[in-house]
Amino acid sequence: MTTIAWFHCFAGIAGDMALGSLVDAGADLDEVRALLRRLPFSGWAVEAHPVQRSGIAATKVEVRGEDSAVVRTHGHIQAMIEEARLPGRVRERSLATFAALAEVEGRLHRRHPSQVHFHEVGGIDAIVDVVGTCSALELLGVDIVYASAVATGTGMVRSAHGWLPNPAPAVVELLRGAPTYGREVSVELTTPTGAALLAALTSGYGPLPPMTVVATGFGAGSREMSDLPNATQVVMGTAEETPASGHTTPGQPVVLLEANVDDATGETLAHAVAVLLEAGAHDAWITPIVMKKGRPAYMVSALCDPALAAQVAGVLAAETGSLGVRGTTMERWPRSRRELAVDVEGVPVRIKVSPGRVKVEHDDAARVARRTGLPLREVVFRAEAEVRRQAPPERRDGGGEAG
Repeated sequence: MTTIAWFHCFAGIAGDMALGSLVDAGADLDEVRALLRRLPFSGWAVEAHPVQRSGIAATKVEVRGEDSAVVRTHGHIQAMIEEARLPGRVRERSLATFAALAEVEGRLHRRHPSQVHFHEVGGIDAIVDVVGTCSALELLGVDIVYASAVATGTGMVRSAHGWLPNPAPAVVELLRGAPTYGREVSVELTTPTGAALLAALTSGYGPLPPMTVVATGFGAGSREMSDLPNATQVVMGTAEETPASGHTTPGQPVVLLEANVDDATGETLAHAVAVLLEAGAHDAWITPIVMKKGRPAYMVSALCDPALAAQVAGVLAAETGSLGVRGTTMERWPRSRRELAVDVEGVPVRIKVSPGRVKVEHDDAARVARRTGLPLREVVFRAEAEVRRQAPPERRDGGGEAG
């Protein structure tokens, strides 16, 4: 069973509107706050209020922060998210969103993405909007995100760089390849944060996909408009997997990057895999191969989100010394999972739980084993037993993780 979220962007989308729609659809705001508190900064608050937009009941999320004018680099925000020990998909989705922003801002200002300084999208409110939205998706168990065609406004909008055309250049770049249309409304219907969430998270655009609808919600924009409900709608649903193809819906787009290496040591290749994962790859691995003239070699592979492809490819080339990297675009169907932590001998151990499977984070279990002197197998057994005691898996049908 796959859980789907479809964003209906008839009045555009902004970070607070996306988060508001998911809270309106059932995401627990207290649990969203609990995940947000893992971020290494304070001085923020998130509140949700029931409102109406053109007679439609909606939720208005308000984020208040003390440093809305602070300018942060992409690297700074990336480090904050990685330090927060967020659940895997929350971390990956949040990093992909800011990576999409950095890539676009880098092109617009002719800078490397690592040198990009975020203005509006670097403030606490924008960070909370992005990580909060990704947290709400995880709390609702969303596996795949889709969106409708995206509405934009017209006229001019004020930014940290002065007056800009509406839609803003960053919005236009982020929505490249997405179906869009303009409305005769002098309001910034779609913001860079909202467009980045779509660019990083959506697996496709179009009408409501085939699914069984289980919930819906509306996230309100800041102002009431006379001729348009200023809100973003999310529709939640489920789709059955079929035995023939395994899935009834398109998967998440991913890029497989590869390089052949015949002059690197095992230590160098192991380090390359570790750095690729740190750079945001979903997975990375090494395969023994035989090259021309019978030379033994290795193929280093990394699977990543399209928004991170350039970043991960650069790391792959730099760490392996390869003169080139090849890439293939494909799809993946990750199974629904959640991440939690249990205590073993007073030390937290992270665990991934999916239908029929409980997987202990090896590094955490190894840390407990070193501290306590217990065998690693005993630590894993105790952690798995504690998870099953708290919340036994729904069904035991096997299956591994999608890379």
